[in-house]
Amino acid sequence: MAIEYINAAIDLFRRKNFPIVVIQHKNVDQGLVPGNSGFDVSESVQLEPQDIRIVKTYGNSFTKTGLAEKLRELGVDTVIVTGFCAEFYVLSTCRGAEDFDFKPIILKGSLVSDNAEHIRFVEEISETISFGALKTLL
Repeated sequence: MAIEYINAAIDLFRRKNFPIVVIQHKNVDQGLVPGNSGFDVSESVQLEPQDIRIVKTYGNSFTKTGLAEKLRELGVDTVIVTGFCAEFYVLSTCRGAEDFDFKPIILKGSLVSDNAEHIRFVEEISETISFGALKTLL
């Protein structure tokens, strides 16, 4: 279900000419490297070659990646956050966005975790937006 929301947001962002940024977590010790399922983005996610790709090695996508600078170059002030490992990577990235003066908003229904309770927790403590509201606002 999360992929459906992610793809809907990607489609909306493409129609509005907003940047799409894909973050991939690399950890050699855990086998999270290009070519492995834990690293590679599912083919179900409708990505295109022009999408911005960032490889990170910390939980927070802003740490030592140049992401903040790239977003500023593009005139971005708000980030819509989706993705895997809600309780770790997503939450860390939201906090990192705030540290760099971006407004993080989680797209409700677009998070994945091995534990559904963690998704609910992250959505409860974070600012969220439904896809319907996002579509209306944009």
